[in-house]
Amino acid sequence: MKSTTIIFNYPFLMGMIFLMLLNSCEPSIMMSEKKVAFATSGQNYYVSNSGNDANSGVITDPLKTISHALALAQAGDSVIVREGIYFEKINFPRSGEANAYITLTSFLGENALISGNGLPSSGHDALVRLTSVNWIRIHGMEIAHFSTSDGGKMLDGILVEGTSSNIEVTNNHVHHIHNNASPSIGREAHAIHFKGNGNTVMSNLLIANNKIHDNRTGTSENLTINGFVDQFSIINNEIYDAENIAICIAGGYGANGTPSVDYARNGLVSQNKIWNINGKTGQVPVLLQAAGTIGIYIDGARNITVERNKIWDSDRGIGLVSENNGFPTEYCIVRNNLIYNNRAEGIYMGGYANYTTGGTRSSLILNNTLFHNAGELGYYGEYVGEIRINTNCHYNEIHNNILVSRPDRGTFIRKNDATGSFNGIDYNQYYTAGSVSRWYWNGTAYSTLASWKGGSGADTNGFIANPLFSNLGAYPPDFSLQSGSPSINVGTNNHGLGAGTVDFLGQTRYVATIDIGAFEYQ
Repeated sequence: MKSTTIIFNYPFLMGMIFLMLLNSCEPSIMMSEKKVAFATSGQNYYVSNSGNDANSGVITDPLKTISHALALAQAGDSVIVREGIYFEKINFPRSGEANAYITLTSFLGENALISGNGLPSSGHDALVRLTSVNWIRIHGMEIAHFSTSDGGKMLDGILVEGTSSNIEVTNNHVHHIHNNASPSIGREAHAIHFKGNGNTVMSNLLIANNKIHDNRTGTSENLTINGFVDQFSIINNEIYDAENIAICIAGGYGANGTPSVDYARNGLVSQNKIWNINGKTGQVPVLLQAAGTIGIYIDGARNITVERNKIWDSDRGIGLVSENNGFPTEYCIVRNNLIYNNRAEGIYMGGYANYTTGGTRSSLILNNTLFHNAGELGYYGEYVGEIRINTNCHYNEIHNNILVSRPDRGTFIRKNDATGSFNGIDYNQYYTAGSVSRWYWNGTAYSTLASWKGGSGADTNGFIANPLFSNLGAYPPDFSLQSGSPSINVGTNNHGLGAGTVDFLGQTRYVATIDIGAFEYQ
């Protein structure tokens, strides 16, 4: 079906209008560098390894433990932790107030480590826990070395649960949160975990500028938003050297006991850098034995914008997927992302065959640059492609993307089966330096662009041409466009603000007619 058929779909338009309104009030995406102190209006409580909990907590008379300092802190107060290792599990006992956060931060220029090394764990446990508290800020802390080998446990570095709202988790370093239980009995862990399991919504969350790596998460993820959560931003984080999904925005997993609200919604995932996410090192491939974990995974969530992220040297890039019946991934935008050198699909949409019926609906895949993904065959030995459209995809549009396939693969788009309807594909640019080109529509292979257009009814304005990237030999490669690139001024402007106001680099998105790919030539 040609892309114009989707334009008049009423629910799709309503979702897109909502997203445009949401994006018009996005927060600033550039946060302060690590170790920048916050201005505070209240009391500062200092903590030091050489302190004593009987002390006053002033800088010359510090406390011994973070837990005791938090027990004293009121709205507007800060707990400032000096250089050292603190072997304790932290709970925030009370909330701050509007514009009067309770802040936990390291001392300017020093590194404070909350370590779980040697600490016991039970059930769903965390080194730092926030339960139904509001106006809390965690900034510039190192949180690491919490592990178990016992089955049935879930370990988190930072856990925010219940009805907690107005929470900022910024500039932290979270690593080596390990669940080492045998894959045969299951294991779960998270570096940062927001779980909306309260009877009112968890809202207004900022997770920015964190460094997350070397966690052993089993079937769980490194950074997770799950359940009854509304209005959040995940910005400029680095996630790497992990065994499963880097960022997961989820719904339908029973995080909240009320199914009608059990999904995350209205979120921004922007400017994150994700690399070396290798599912073959973790629990999932024990069952599947293929490159299948995903960098950014939108699974049963709604109204999520995924933009200007960079994902490379991993399994899959970005997924708009649903694993649960009744929880389709809906009204999402994936735009201006750079996805390259991954082992499986660059972008994956839909449900899993013979598994669930959730699927992906009314979403946009716009102006992404995909380069040399799909380096391995899929679970069934199939060519997987730069973009995969799997089961139950309805009313989605895939426009203005650059898809450059590996010379030894040559596969661009794979629509795996005949499920789904009204999916618009057009204005995409294709290129491979190899001698083979492949597209799949409803499982049928096409080896020329003309046969692909005829068989799919798609890509009336699609074309094959070398995009002329600026410098693929640089480290990292430079995927911006040379002045003579055929990608310039040939996209469709029909999506307006849906395509974003800036490109991957933050430059003005529309110079004239929008360029194809993640970079607008200036």
